[in-house]
Amino acid sequence: MSLQQIERPIVIGGGINETGPGSELAQRGRQTVGRFLSRYGVLLGFLGLWQVSSSAGWVNPAVVPPIDTIIAALWRGIVGGALLDDIAISLQRSGAAFAGAVMVAIPLGLFMGQVRAVERGLDPIVQVFRQTSALALYPVFILLLGLGEASKVFVIFWATLFPLLLNTIGGVKEVDPKLIEMARVYGASRLTVFRRVVLLGAVPSIFVGLRLSATTALLLLIASEMIGANKGIGFQVMNAQYNFQIPLMFAAIVLLAGLGLLSNYALVVLQRRLCRWSNAVN
Repeated sequence: MSLQQIERPIVIGGGINETGPGSELAQRGRQTVGRFLSRYGVLLGFLGLWQVSSSAGWVNPAVVPPIDTIIAALWRGIVGGALLDDIAISLQRSGAAFAGAVMVAIPLGLFMGQVRAVERGLDPIVQVFRQTSALALYPVFILLLGLGEASKVFVIFWATLFPLLLNTIGGVKEVDPKLIEMARVYGASRLTVFRRVVLLGAVPSIFVGLRLSATTALLLLIASEMIGANKGIGFQVMNAQYNFQIPLMFAAIVLLAGLGLLSNYALVVLQRRLCRWSNAVN
């Protein structure tokens, strides 16, 4: 065997396996596409099936319009300004109720979670009110507060209060007692223990309650605007259904879903910034 034969590279599978920037970029692209499809593939398939079924007449397009028709109705409603006033009014109602629930539920939950005697005294009435549907109490709120904005805001506030309150209480009670004891051994005051141990330990559970309450606020917003309202996204859904403007009805529903996703995403981003030490963010 000559020296040239020894130095000649052995070729397997038709060529030498070379790696470079181009192959790495292609591999990253495939991984990105794979992750995207694994997360949103089912949703895209569902939307595609909806579009094909309605366009081909497999379902009644007058009742279930195609996706492109719904998007066109949504675009016309936003650009023409028909939905902008409804968005502003609905956000004002749900935002005021959500802010009120935050101001009441978080301080009360922190207090009840730390003072067990107060929790034992208030827990029965909290459980009774929590199990009572806010929609069932809505006629009572209308009798007390009238058919105006106050009853609509209060029914949303009532429904959003309890998820946040119970998650705050649970977050305080789940703080490791050894951490509290250790902080006291090192001479920390009651206020320092509360700020540095109890509050920080309860923050992940509080954010879970915030996300649940934000979702509940949007759900109750629709119900409250369907009764005695002449503005708002919920009113627009009912009004479009009564006038058989089905694409506009679906457009308002899509708009509500988008608002829910945006509020949940904003809370997740805020939680990640405030709780970098925690792995509880989903």
